[in-house]
Amino acid sequence: MNPATFQQNVLAWFDQHGRKDLPWQQNISPYRVWLSEIMLQQTQVATVIPYFQAFIAKFPDVDSLASAPVDEVLQMWSGLGYYARARNLHKAAQLIDKKGRFPDTLDELTALPGIGLSTAGAILSIAFNKSHPILDGNVKRVLARYKAIAGWAGNSQVSKQLWEISANLTPDMRVTDYTQAMMDLGATVCTRSKPACRSCPLATACLAWKTDTVADFPTRRMTKKLPVKQLVFLLLHNNQQVMLEKRPPIGIWGGLWSLPEFTNENDALNWCILNNIAIDYRKSYNKQRHTFSHYHLDYTPLVIETNSTMDFIQEDGRVNWYNIQQIKQLGLSAPIKLLLQQHFKGE
Repeated sequence: MNPATFQQNVLAWFDQHGRKDLPWQQNISPYRVWLSEIMLQQTQVATVIPYFQAFIAKFPDVDSLASAPVDEVLQMWSGLGYYARARNLHKAAQLIDKKGRFPDTLDELTALPGIGLSTAGAILSIAFNKSHPILDGNVKRVLARYKAIAGWAGNSQVSKQLWEISANLTPDMRVTDYTQAMMDLGATVCTRSKPACRSCPLATACLAWKTDTVADFPTRRMTKKLPVKQLVFLLLHNNQQVMLEKRPPIGIWGGLWSLPEFTNENDALNWCILNNIAIDYRKSYNKQRHTFSHYHLDYTPLVIETNSTMDFIQEDGRVNWYNIQQIKQLGLSAPIKLLLQQHFKGE
């Protein structure tokens, strides 16, 4: 199948079956496309939709996002995960706002934090109708099967090969629809498991389909057993308030509010004693697990009720008391948010 036929088949399929009612497909603008592409990184469409709608309602344009405190941005991102995306989004918005226009070249876009080649290509194609290839996870899967490209896509040589194929197949006309079509094809037909190959517009020329090796592509990365990290989260409770501390701006859950963490329960109790915190009641919840990309976190919530005033709370505001209503306005990771909801629900 030559590139022209490939494009025709993909676009004909999109015209009939492609998704055209997603929130970011309405009132298309560079800002809305950029936001959706960042949110969709490693996150399913169904999960992203309510976050996108709420985020756009709060920050309808680059200016409003750039001028917002980063805490507000993280609060709107709370539960979506991969929080570096939100921090980079905020930094990039400030740079765009300072520039006075939304960048419309590949070099300008990829110079911004959080924007790689594929995200930049999607912005240029969809928002500016400029012909640029993309290679997100869905497109990698389609092309790896179509050409039976062996090897993990994260390998530089394999990645280079897939980029060349993507560039060769990207049209000059109708590039907005084509880009969306390729992402849709991977998301709805050429899925990771149980792909609907008989419904695929590329099946007759797909090498993986023709050789009955669809399940072999794309080649999976060699996995290794994830290490396990053990922590105790201290849920220090004073009446209807909980003490929270703000995490460092980079790293896991960077910039979010969280519970103080300790390597074990004795360390948490000794910390309370050293800070003259009267322990009126204590209780440990069952151990829970949260999995990051590179390790498992097994955490045990330790609830301590106290009437202490906590005079030691830092003046820089990185540690503070918050009540249940205030907590709803903070940026929290999903496990901490769920833990606090469960705790206050039981009060």
